[in-house]
Amino acid sequence: MSAKLFAALLAVVLIIGRAEAFTVYDPANHAQNVLQAARALEQINNQIRSLQNQATMLQNMARQLQRLDYSSLGQISSALNRIDGLMIQADSIGFDLAGSDAAWQRTYPGTYRDADAASLDQQADIQWQSTRAAYQQTMRVQSGIVTAIQADAPLLADLVNRSQGADGSLQAQQAGNQLLALSIKQQMQLQSLMAAQYRADAETQAAIAEANAMARERTRQFLGDGRAYSR
Repeated sequence: MSAKLFAALLAVVLIIGRAEAFTVYDPANHAQNVLQAARALEQINNQIRSLQNQATMLQNMARQLQRLDYSSLGQISSALNRIDGLMIQADSIGFDLAGSDAAWQRTYPGTYRDADAASLDQQADIQWQSTRAAYQQTMRVQSGIVTAIQADAPLLADLVNRSQGADGSLQAQQAGNQLLALSIKQQMQLQSLMAAQYRADAETQAAIAEANAMARERTRQFLGDGRAYSR
């Protein structure tokens, strides 16, 4: 009996040992682990998307702040300088305030009392030359402005294309500023032309007035004191 009992106990021990050697599968625990792993993966994906969005935002900000690698200031300034150069080439009465006042008084004195015929003829010739020079100056300014406007056409097209193709707001703003500068330059050119034209017109009117004054003086000198025509 003791031998049989011992054999039975040994068999029970062996069965229990083998049972402990096998891993016990728990479906609920496995599902929980899978769910936790999926949630962790989703968090990682969200972080990756957030970093991608931040990178895109930084790239957009960089484009918005990117400078326009182009400037038309040189062309605009050069054109204005050429017009200014034409304006200061006035042969008679210039556009300097102090100098123009003195030149005006010499050319159009306004009074010719007791001036002889030779002096009147000489003054009339000076006025004619001054008026002619003023209109010639106006034509030079007109020619310079027409040339500048013709040169503005490709520059305007270039600036518009750069404005439309700007990568960011800064580039678009800078291109817009240059377009505005081009418009202001053309307005300044027109103002220069108006100044030259008004100057020539003013000289014409002054020459007419001076011619009338000379004619009156010639008539006065011709008539004298009137005694020769009275008894």
